[in-house]
Amino acid sequence: MVPLLLLPLLWGGSLQELLGYELRVQESVVVKACMDVHVPCSFSYPRYYSGELFIYWFREKDHHTNDAVATNDRKKPVKPETQGRFSLLGNPSNNDCSLSIREARLSDSGVYYFRVEKGPTLKYSYREKKLNLQVTGEKPDIQFLEPLESGRPTKLTCTLSLACDEAHPLLFSWVGDALDAMNPDTLHSSELTLTPRPQDHGTNLTCLVTLQGSQVALERTIWLNVSYAPRNLRISLSFRNVTAFKILQNTSSILISEGQELQLLCIADSNPPAQLSWFQGSPTLEATPISNTEVLELPYLGTAEAELTCQAQNPLGSENISLSLIVVSPPQLLGPSCSQEDESLRCSCSSRARPAPSLRWRLGKGLLEGNFSNASFEVSSSSAGPWANGSLSLREGLSSGVSLSCEALNIHGARSGSVLLLPGKPAFLVVGALGGAGAMALLSLCLCLLFFYILKARRKQAAMRPEGVDDEDPVMGTVAWGSRQKPCSDSPPDQMVLSPAEDAPPPGEQEDLHYASLNFHEMTSREPQDQEATSTEYSEIKTS
Repeated sequence: MVPLLLLPLLWGGSLQELLGYELRVQESVVVKACMDVHVPCSFSYPRYYSGELFIYWFREKDHHTNDAVATNDRKKPVKPETQGRFSLLGNPSNNDCSLSIREARLSDSGVYYFRVEKGPTLKYSYREKKLNLQVTGEKPDIQFLEPLESGRPTKLTCTLSLACDEAHPLLFSWVGDALDAMNPDTLHSSELTLTPRPQDHGTNLTCLVTLQGSQVALERTIWLNVSYAPRNLRISLSFRNVTAFKILQNTSSILISEGQELQLLCIADSNPPAQLSWFQGSPTLEATPISNTEVLELPYLGTAEAELTCQAQNPLGSENISLSLIVVSPPQLLGPSCSQEDESLRCSCSSRARPAPSLRWRLGKGLLEGNFSNASFEVSSSSAGPWANGSLSLREGLSSGVSLSCEALNIHGARSGSVLLLPGKPAFLVVGALGGAGAMALLSLCLCLLFFYILKARRKQAAMRPEGVDDEDPVMGTVAWGSRQKPCSDSPPDQMVLSPAEDAPPPGEQEDLHYASLNFHEMTSREPQDQEATSTEYSEIKTS
């Protein structure tokens, strides 16, 4: 017999069906709160039992009690919260177990099972198939006066309209990042006083409503739109040919090279978005902005220092941030240039830099700076804006082979130019703004070329003199010699050779020009005693 009873199980049936117990009901039913629902149901059981037939619907979690939610047994108690709302529709004698639910409540949600009893021996619960009832309600409503404004307390109210479920009290709770600083005890009420902060803008706030004694919970989540004045202003900088902006950590001041192009980007955190403007200096009520965009283009800054201010403004307030741009550059040297005045040598030198450079002179190994004078020399200096000017006058002690230098320096660099006094009658070579080994080699080359020019000039003068006449003949007048040469081809443009005995050459002169001047007054020839004395008078001989 036992193997025969197991055959229906192999064919996909169940032992319950084999014994004649079967329940046909929709397993999942969803209904909105306060609405009615009809659940069709039919059942079967073995007919050989005798007695009066009773059917019951029980809630599964109430198995420890003997209270049904609906039954045709008038002697059986029914749960108070379902009495009059849960009822049987059909006739149990016709195997009808349909269930009617009026004004479904959120608390009605749960799992229900069906049971049949007949006579003293038939008592069976249909556990293999159950009814899962889900009652859904409207989400809670969160009400408050908009807009939310930073720093201003605002009252929020959470409400849930469930007129059909007044028997169960509602439990409220609030959840959200904006509530971090609040007392937890205040978060379990239907009303909440919130003082929003700027950082709360864009965060979520949730009101959760739970029915006491039920696992049903309804919730509503809103997005906080908090208005606040501009804050966290910051300036980013980008130089020419650089697309990315770099945020300045220290916006008090910044050094830029002279002639450098840059862009300034102003960024502000605000809601609603702020209007950004740029001003020269500190903005006043009457000040006119130089730009009304977040990006300020600065192709060239003509002043040594400029203060720029970005102002962010919206209906709730304004905020400013300032930046000082300081233009810097190393010295640029003009000079030195020297000229012969009587028995003294006067030199001048100028330099331009940001910040303004300081000038000083070096005579040999001695350092001359400031403003002072004595019997030997006089030093003076002055400055105006980015320019510094200096002059030096040497009254005595002027000798050949002495180096004279002008130096200009600031914290960003230094430049120097030299004057070399040449051998012979006072003459000098000006070498402007030289530096390094290349300058020394260039200087040596020019000196060598100058030496050969002087030697060539001497030879020409010797060829012009009568035989036997010496340079130091006391009978002769004076012999002045000199050489003038244009700058060496490899020399910087500010190198030149000057002679104190003459002015600069005219533009049409040849590349190599030598000059000599001889004056003979009452000159007598030196002939032997036995020859007849001859007197010769030379007025003036010139050659060029």
